[in-house]
Amino acid sequence: MSEPRKLYVRSFGCQMNVYDAQRMTDTLAKEGYVETDTAEDADLVILNTCHIREKAAEKVYSELGRLRKSQEEAGRRQMVAVAGCVAQAEGAEIIKRARTVDLVVGPQSYHKLPELIAQAEQRGHNRRAGIVETEFPVEDKFDFLAHPTRAAIAKRGPTAFVTVQEGCDKFCTFCVVPYTRGAEVSRPLDKILDEVIRLADGGVREVTLIGQNVNAYHGLDVAGRTVGLPELVRRIAEVPGIARVRYTTSHPRDMDDELIAAHRDMPALMPYLHLPVQSGSNRILAAMNRKHDRELFFEIVDKVRAARPDIAFSSDFIVGFPGETDEDFADTMDLVERVGFASAFSFKYSSRPGTPAAGMDGQLPEDVKSARIYALQALLDKQKAAFDAACRGRRFDILLEKPGRFPGQLIGRSPYLQSVVVEAPREAIGRLASVVVREVSTKSLSGDIIGGEFFAGDAGVGVHSVRQSEKVEA
Repeated sequence: MSEPRKLYVRSFGCQMNVYDAQRMTDTLAKEGYVETDTAEDADLVILNTCHIREKAAEKVYSELGRLRKSQEEAGRRQMVAVAGCVAQAEGAEIIKRARTVDLVVGPQSYHKLPELIAQAEQRGHNRRAGIVETEFPVEDKFDFLAHPTRAAIAKRGPTAFVTVQEGCDKFCTFCVVPYTRGAEVSRPLDKILDEVIRLADGGVREVTLIGQNVNAYHGLDVAGRTVGLPELVRRIAEVPGIARVRYTTSHPRDMDDELIAAHRDMPALMPYLHLPVQSGSNRILAAMNRKHDRELFFEIVDKVRAARPDIAFSSDFIVGFPGETDEDFADTMDLVERVGFASAFSFKYSSRPGTPAAGMDGQLPEDVKSARIYALQALLDKQKAAFDAACRGRRFDILLEKPGRFPGQLIGRSPYLQSVVVEAPREAIGRLASVVVREVSTKSLSGDIIGGEFFAGDAGVGVHSVRQSEKVEA
C-alpha cells in the first residue's frame, strides 16, 4: 500500500473559514490525505484565506513566498492551493504573481477539491497552467462534502462551528463579502440537524451556528416551509447531547422580536450576543449602507436586555471611515458608553478594491485613524475589564474543553465565552461543571468547581447562567 499523503491547511480570518477548513480536511481524508501540523511536512498545502482584514492579499503572497523558499531549500515539490475569499477576489492573478501555486479555488467550490487536485497533478510541474475555479456553482457544495469521522470530531473537541447560512445581500459599502461569498443562501433545516446529530454523537456539546448574516437564516424544513433562526435554534437544542447553542455573526436589521424571545425562552441559547454596529454615527452608518441607525441599535439592546437580563453584548467597530468627522467619532464613543460591551472587535478603516467606499471622497490620514482607534480600544478594554471583574464571585456553568497550561488544569468556556481555568481531571473534557469564579486576569478567569462534580450536558440540562444563580462570596 502507498504511503498516505500529508495535508496542511492554514486558515486566516473568520469562524466560517475554520469550518470550511475542517470540511476540506474531511473531504480530502476520503482521498487518502492525513493532516500534518507543519507546512514543510505536507504534500498538499492549502491556504484558506480571508479578504476582510487589512492587507489580506499581501499576507497571502507573503506566506506563498515563504513556502516557495522552503521548497527550494528542501529541494522538494509540494502542491499548493489558495482557497477562500482572497482566492475568489484575486483569481488568476494569484497564479501570475506566485509561481508556487497550482490551484486557486473560491469558497463556493471547495467541494470540487478532489477533482481539481487530480487535474493539477496531471499538469505536473507546469504551474503556469495552474487551475482557477472561482465560479458560483449551481449545485449545493454541502451535498458533496464528506462528513467528518467520529474520531475526527472527537479530536476537535466538544465545541463545533456549523455553517447554516452563507453570503450577504446587504452590500455595505466597505465590504467584499457579497462579491466573494455571493448572495444570501440558507441550508435546509434537516441537513443542518443531521450534521448536528453527527457532531453530538462524536462528543460535541456546544455548537455555534455561523453565517455572514446568520440571523437572516431562512431555510426550508422537510415540508417545504421556510423557518427562521429561532426555530432552528430550538430544534438544535432538542438534539440529545447538545447543551449549548450560540450564533454569529448577526445584523441589526435581522434581529426580530421572535429571535429576541428565543433568548428569553431557550436556556440552551447562551446569554452572549455578537451584534456588529460598526459606527455610532447615523451619517456614517448611512454612508456605510448599513440599513440601520443608532436608534434602532439602542432599541434592540433594550429589548434583548428586557428579555434576558443577564445578556452580554459584543460588537464590531470601524473607525476612520471616509468622511468621518470628530463629531461622528464622538457619536461612536457615546454609543459604546451607553451600551457597555463585554467584548468587541475594532478596526481602522482600510480600503478594499472594488468596494464603493474605496472611491469615496474624504479618505482620512493614517494618524487620525490611529488616534481614534487607540481611544476607542481604550474604552472597550475598560468595559471588558469591568465586565470580567464583575464575574468574580459569580457561579455559572462552564464547558470543559481542553487541558490547561499546568498538570491537573482544564480550560473551559463561560456562557460569555471567557476562558475559565479550573482544577479537574483530563477525562472531564466535554463535560459541564458549576464553577465559582475566584480570580480574574486580563486573559482568563480562574474558578473552583462546586462539589467537584461534573454533568454530561444533555439538552436542557445544567445550563445555569448568571441570571439563574446568585452571587457567591469568594
